[in-house]
Amino acid sequence: MKANIRKILYAMLLGVVVYFGFALYSGVGKIRDSLAIFHFETFVFACGLAFGNYVLRFLKWEFYLARLDIRGVPKLDSFLTFLSGFVLTVTPGKVGEVFKSLVLFETHGVPMTKTAPIVVAERATDVIGIVVLIVFGSLGFSGGLIWAGVGTALVLALIITVGNKKLSMALIQLVGRMPGRIGKMAPKLEAAYESLATLLHIRNLLIPSLLSAAAWTLECLALWVILGGFGQSTSIPLATFFYATSTLVGAIVPVPGGLGVTESSLMGQMTELGHVEKGIATAAMILVRFATLWFAVVVGFIALSWMRRIHPTLLAKDDPNLAALEKTDAPKDP
Repeated sequence: MKANIRKILYAMLLGVVVYFGFALYSGVGKIRDSLAIFHFETFVFACGLAFGNYVLRFLKWEFYLARLDIRGVPKLDSFLTFLSGFVLTVTPGKVGEVFKSLVLFETHGVPMTKTAPIVVAERATDVIGIVVLIVFGSLGFSGGLIWAGVGTALVLALIITVGNKKLSMALIQLVGRMPGRIGKMAPKLEAAYESLATLLHIRNLLIPSLLSAAAWTLECLALWVILGGFGQSTSIPLATFFYATSTLVGAIVPVPGGLGVTESSLMGQMTELGHVEKGIATAAMILVRFATLWFAVVVGFIALSWMRRIHPTLLAKDDPNLAALEKTDAPKDP
């Protein structure tokens, strides 16, 4: 756990450097002037919208647990387990994505191979939801449908691959032939396949995708609210397009939490397409990332601390499962 905390601190330091770089690029004076006219109560509202995103995504987590016939986990424990995954949101390799599975294993004995596929299903339905939002935001806006097409193609490729057992097993065998730790993942992937195939079956995609679309709409609204706090009249569809496309770009590029990539995309779209003054765009970008990305890390720490009070033996220092987790790579979060 200490190693992962160090990773979080390094990522936070990277985040500070990235945001400081944007501030210098835009002019510290302009950002200071922009913040002077900002209504800070809108930032609190944006954090509330971000928390609403977490609640809706928790409902999706509960949906998947039910589909895998995982019973007997108290709702409070399940909610705290889900939120605790945000602790490692900004770590390299997105360890936080499988951290939830570890917590559920240690507290309720649920095998990690059974719940780990939820990570992939969550990411797939998140992409579907974000693509829907990009389509909404691109109405009457040329160029937006390109991102929708890219995202849709990725989702379809994933669904087709998982839906075809022969193709999936062939890919898993290919992974098994690779050297080092990657090759050792093959048995785990094979053990997890049945659960993943269940979760990504067409009948199990509709409700989670709708929940994802609703959840990410709240974070798009967080950007709109913050821009409104600066007196900007950016429309909801345009703010949705900016946030959704930037989130998708940050998810595709393999960097922790999309650091640097999401920020550049968000700021560039606000200035070039939304005609937001550079100082305001930079300040709005920094605030919305604190209200979504960094707020999630804080929420994760609180949830994990609460969970450890309920289950004092959780993440013991000599826990071999925790040591194994720190060596595990997981899919990227949008």
